[in-house]
Amino acid sequence: MASQAQIYTAGNYAAIPAGSSPGAIIQKAASVVPSPRQLRWQQLELTGFLHFGMNTFSNKEWGDGTESPSLFNPTSLDAGQWVKTCKDGGIKQVIITAKHHDGFCLWPSKYTEHSVKNSPWKGGKGDVVKEVADACRAQNMGFGVYLSPWDRNSANFGDSAKYNNYFVNQLTELLTNYGRVDEVWFDGANGEGPKGKKQVYDFNRWYALIRKLQPTAVIAVMGPDVRWVGTESGYGRTTEWSVVPTEAQRQTNVAANSQKEATFAPKDRMEDDLGSRAKIKDAPALVWYPAEIDVSIRPSWFNHPTEDDKVKTPAELFDIYTSSVGRNGVLLLNIPPAKNGLIAPPDIANLKAWKAAVNETFATNLLSGSKVSGTGADKATALLDTKYNTYWTTPGRDTTATLSFSLPKPQRFDLLQLQENIALGQRIESFVLEYKSGAEWKTAVAGTTVGYKRMLKFEPIQAQEVRLRITSSRLNPTLSAIGLYKQAAAVASSK
Repeated sequence: MASQAQIYTAGNYAAIPAGSSPGAIIQKAASVVPSPRQLRWQQLELTGFLHFGMNTFSNKEWGDGTESPSLFNPTSLDAGQWVKTCKDGGIKQVIITAKHHDGFCLWPSKYTEHSVKNSPWKGGKGDVVKEVADACRAQNMGFGVYLSPWDRNSANFGDSAKYNNYFVNQLTELLTNYGRVDEVWFDGANGEGPKGKKQVYDFNRWYALIRKLQPTAVIAVMGPDVRWVGTESGYGRTTEWSVVPTEAQRQTNVAANSQKEATFAPKDRMEDDLGSRAKIKDAPALVWYPAEIDVSIRPSWFNHPTEDDKVKTPAELFDIYTSSVGRNGVLLLNIPPAKNGLIAPPDIANLKAWKAAVNETFATNLLSGSKVSGTGADKATALLDTKYNTYWTTPGRDTTATLSFSLPKPQRFDLLQLQENIALGQRIESFVLEYKSGAEWKTAVAGTTVGYKRMLKFEPIQAQEVRLRITSSRLNPTLSAIGLYKQAAAVASSK
């Protein structure tokens, strides 16, 4: 059993003594903070998934492990192009599918013959994982690995002890031969073994190995650091708490809903809220456990040429971005290379256009130069200084606040962005943005949680006087940033 120290760090876990008052529980919840590895991960905002492997060549989504390694032959593979494509789209870290459910390894593993070493690619001397790791280092990008717990090729799958040893051996190869690993990604897929036996994964052993060999890596989403949001739609909850009861971390809860089919219907497999006062009032302990929100740029996870005309548009990607990163999550966007070993032109074009729209939208904070008044106004310069570590907060024990902004001139805007300083915890429970129309204050938009970043879109408004009212918070609210923006014309119609 992995020790608690291997899973938690000081500050990101809090036990709740039996009989604690509601106020004491809220105080504990407001004081739980991310570990350094979790904070680094959250600040990435955008990570990329590279689904590539045997399925790319068999034109399947889930191979069965009987495919011949001779199928694998990407004649023009260029991991540098993959990483550059991701980087040009604003992505800060990529995860390669080192082994999918079919068991085919993209590195020359010593522990199986089902790998690139027995493929015609580079005469069996190639190593896709190494090429991706090297490209990430060369381009200053984070590097992560996906290793499928389910292995449909291994004869030992279902013989729990033997297979766990096999898995640990492969995980050790990935964690020791490729330099720094920033994220290790497991899903909950677990099919029947070849002899009809159910495999029992030794997650605690795996976690302990990762903590030992790559202590700065986050473990997702069947892991203690990062939680799967609950759908593969790209859309997060409108109320997303990063502080949740520890039972949300149990692998069985994740596995029960994970990998049951190739895609998930949007939004229908998520509870609306995991960490509200009602959800935490009886919790034995609370943990910082943030949401990763995954989606593919295509309908499928692997590249299929028939989907070249179904790549998500820049407007769709922008809507996903504001509904994932903009809902206190990290977006994990899958961009699958094609059979030739290159990311396809439609994917590249739409990523570039999406990034251009993001850049255009957020180029100018229309609140810049505003005169700020209201609660804690002496600290308000931190809201507009573009520095995350500086922040505004309320005096005394105020858990509500009103901040008014007088803009230098009337501006037209349709997007609000807020950021809490999560190094101090997640606290804001509800807020409203209002604007002055004549002598009357009107609501532009209202929201619940903020967390690391919150974006809310609304119908365009023109105003010179606006105010943010924080109507409920756990302890004193903090804000590192507030911004009003006008969406780029290319994406403004996306809802």
